Amino acid sequence: MIDLRSDTLTLPTEQMLHSIGTARLGDDSRDGDPTVVELEQLAASMLGKEAALLTVSGTMSNLLALRTHCEAGAAAIVEESAHLYGMEFGGLAAACGLLVLPVPGRRGAIDLDELRMAVRKAAAGFPARGVLCLENTHNAAGGTIIPPDHIARCAEIAHAAGLPVHLDGARIFNAAVALGVDARELTPAADSVSCCLSKGLSAPVGSLLAGRRDFIDRARKVRRALGGTMRQAGVIAAPGIVALKTMVPRLAEDHRHARVLGERLAAVPGLRVDLETVQTNMVNVDVGGLGIDAATFAGHLDALGVRGLPGLGTIVRFVTYRGITEADVLMAAEAVEMIAAARPWGAASAAV
Repeated sequence: MIDLRSDTLTLPTEQMLHSIGTARLGDDSRDGDPTVVELEQLAASMLGKEAALLTVSGTMSNLLALRTHCEAGAAAIVEESAHLYGMEFGGLAAACGLLVLPVPGRRGAIDLDELRMAVRKAAAGFPARGVLCLENTHNAAGGTIIPPDHIARCAEIAHAAGLPVHLDGARIFNAAVALGVDARELTPAADSVSCCLSKGLSAPVGSLLAGRRDFIDRARKVRRALGGTMRQAGVIAAPGIVALKTMVPRLAEDHRHARVLGERLAAVPGLRVDLETVQTNMVNVDVGGLGIDAATFAGHLDALGVRGLPGLGTIVRFVTYRGITEADVLMAAEAVEMIAAARPWGAASAAV
């Protein structure tokens, strides 16, 4: 099975597994786990912030950021297809008490005029301070990169109204590698930033939230309130250190494989791929031209040993990651081509 549903399917390297067995451990909730402390310091440095906090997931990092920045009853301004709005199970409302103000964007980049309107509404129409949330790379838009200058302009608008800015950087290192810059060049305008260890970086679990030291001190208390404090968490932190130290440059390989796949599928009759969105390790394929929905197409593809992630409409997502080779990508493309040519759903309807 060639499983291209998500880069969360990466498996840890041998070095990561070895690091778990040799990690120095302590109680992270009391005197501190030395390996966790090392990871947090490394992450803060790589993200250009004063301090960082280990969490179990990107969703928790985002929740902690919003709970720490805001009070209940505030507005969270997001791009309308943001992951923390549409795919984190309502945590903004349930755990943070925030009302979402979705703003239109283009390929994940918020429209600045629409943002100004939303910021005015958030600043004037709510009793508590809100927050602006950005996402880089942008998942739903196809792994697209939000340029540093656009992040800075969004942050300028938010800060002028007294709103903090949180950057959901689950795949921020993908963005940095694709741009050929240090990740710190993508974060200075943001008051907080999260990043995931367990996607393309291949660690088995974990995420980090970074920001000013006083912000992280408060977020640490919120993490405890939400049950996220861990004990000998060095077993999680150790492979995370390996991930940050050794796995960032190889993300370029995933990007090359996604480009190969995207260009191949863009040439298939009945499929539509916006190659301008194939900027990192994702390929969104619109199968609507075949007259079917994403779930139907993905079901037929699965029968040929290839998995993509179907959306609710006609988009099937493919994601490359460590362990997926160029040969795998070419085999997946062949399977897609076969299905698009054969259109087996038509034969099934005729038989009925």
